[in-house]
Amino acid sequence: MPRFKTLDDLEVNGKRVLVRADLNVPMKDGKVTDTSRIDRQAPTIRELSDKGAKVIVLSHFERPKGKVVPSMSLSPVAPALSNAIGKPVAFAEDCVGEIAKAGVDKLQNGDILLLENTRFHAGEEANDEAFAKQLASLGDIYVNDAFSAAHRAHASTEALAHLLPSAAGRSMQAELEHLNRALADPQRPVMAVVGGAKVSSKIALLENLIAKVDILAIGGAMANTFFGAEGREIGKSLQEKDQYETALSILHKATEAGCVLLLPTDVVAAKEFKTNAAYRTVEIGHVHKDETILDIGPATVAEFENRLLTAATVVWNGPLGAFETPPFDKGTVAAAKAVARRTKAGDLTSVAGGGDTVAALNWAGVTDQFTYVSTAGGAFLEWLEGRELPGVVALEQGD
Repeated sequence: MPRFKTLDDLEVNGKRVLVRADLNVPMKDGKVTDTSRIDRQAPTIRELSDKGAKVIVLSHFERPKGKVVPSMSLSPVAPALSNAIGKPVAFAEDCVGEIAKAGVDKLQNGDILLLENTRFHAGEEANDEAFAKQLASLGDIYVNDAFSAAHRAHASTEALAHLLPSAAGRSMQAELEHLNRALADPQRPVMAVVGGAKVSSKIALLENLIAKVDILAIGGAMANTFFGAEGREIGKSLQEKDQYETALSILHKATEAGCVLLLPTDVVAAKEFKTNAAYRTVEIGHVHKDETILDIGPATVAEFENRLLTAATVVWNGPLGAFETPPFDKGTVAAAKAVARRTKAGDLTSVAGGGDTVAALNWAGVTDQFTYVSTAGGAFLEWLEGRELPGVVALEQGD
């Protein structure tokens, strides 16, 4: 398990605590439309406030590319953050300099201040030490609670951790502990479920998983590339012909590693891709030339459930079909419910992540029945690929 400090290791009463949160949330007409990320960050900020810290919250928002873009201000997020925490949240119109310092100087113990978008300064994405020192001058302690931004070596996620005593917030702590349980030190057998559209975007992920898991189930349109590489008829289905060699290499490496690689044995195919379109369930190799594969079939789901009975840990990234368009959601929903049932029964540790994955599990109504669902897209994917995350490494090396 990576070694890092948590809030339990800090004495924060009367101290200025810089909290790197991820408040990059969906917004429409100046209002936050989805508070999921805010809700994940709230417990850390509330706990620090309750312990008497002067809490100073840092975050990026969208991509202003080092310039002040009024439409990308964090100002409208302050009320939503206040609502989630249940305490007032003040706002400063800059994250460094005199405006930020004046806001921090006003803080009493337990007060919370949100600073303006860190990406309004070019030094943020450049991981500039001088900019990081400006941020550090505002605090006594640094807490990183933004796992979803930990794959970026930016000033507020990486450099800052080397300038102040640092620790992981509760959301970051939970993320790292669950991910460690899923792949670094898991209960075996481990089953990985990987779906989505393209093999090309998940080569590193598949190659890393083959070496670490016992069973690898592949679904979604990316499975079509494997079928195409094997010379099977897939009709008009989405595939990547330039990845045939990669697909065959992954099949070979799985065999060498002793990893059972599961591809669909039957699929749902349709001539039209639309809601409630007419469809056929066919074995692989029997898809007509004018049909498109849009979901896994019931025999594949049954095999998935059968393999699940032997698994102790499941890691899931990517849907198994076009779940947003019924009836092509059945495979993903059935598989998700099967994982949820075994998790609920206490037979399985289940960890899932990635934007489409979260949407699919929400659609299936089982998100809260998994052991842990990560809302971190890019960071979760890079962790699955076995890459070091700068924001996490910085915490491990912190004071």
